[in-house]
Amino acid sequence: QVQLVESGGGLVQPGGSLRLSCAASGGGFRFIIFAWYRQAPGKQRDFVAQIDSSGNTNYADSVKGRFAISRDNGKNTVYLQMNNLKPEDTAVYYCNRVVSPWSWGQGTQVTVSS
Repeated sequence: QVQLVESGGGLVQPGGSLRLSCAASGGGFRFIIFAWYRQAPGKQRDFVAQIDSSGNTNYADSVKGRFAISRDNGKNTVYLQMNNLKPEDTAVYYCNRVVSPWSWGQGTQVTVSS
């Protein structure tokens, strides 16, 4: 069973930055399309960004130009660099593979507030 461990969240002021990490156990990492998702209180889990095995990326309109997804296949880790954060980015952030998602990790809380 693959385990996903998200980290890097925290409290940041509007306009600030954070870098999230998602470590995945198990083999075959480099061939997997990964995505970041987020879930705000009382709302459904929404797509944020994805990256395929070739490094091609796709973003939700709400984060384009502010967030950047990347991966390090040698470390089995996916990253999400978040810049110019806004209060509406406040949520628990999760990562998972896009096709046949594994069990969800615990996520990492991002709070944007002054």
